[in-house]
Amino acid sequence: MSETTHQATKVECANCGAKNRVPAVAEGVPRCGKCGTPLRWVVDASDAEFEAVVDRSSLPVLVDVWAPWCGPCRMVSPALEKLAGELAGQLKLVKVNADDNPDVSRRFEVQAIPTLVLLDQGEVVDKQIGALPEHQLRSWVESKLPRRP
Repeated sequence: MSETTHQATKVECANCGAKNRVPAVAEGVPRCGKCGTPLRWVVDASDAEFEAVVDRSSLPVLVDVWAPWCGPCRMVSPALEKLAGELAGQLKLVKVNADDNPDVSRRFEVQAIPTLVLLDQGEVVDKQIGALPEHQLRSWVESKLPRRP
């Protein structure tokens, strides 16, 4: 097994504008260090780190299997990142480059991209193949997102 490197990303708090480092792997929900508001959680993952980043996540995870050469993938990506911001504290968005990570593609039987897989505690909740407009993506995710007590 190759060594994993869980990178932290810098995220600006939508509430107060403070800059925060959000790790790829963490317990609970990332929150702003200044005001405590839940932060947008968007990370990239490789085959090697997928289990730690996705399967062990305490939040539901939306996996975006994409490729840099894919036009529809590039169209969907901004909508997914916006949705991750709107659902901060309820959803983690994990982006996986299909060209570089064949194990993830095999696991979810990806035959076309973009493929979106919604998981909760490592279990598939639903799968969406192909690009959808932002409002349809939002409706799909919100309707399938597991309800927490």
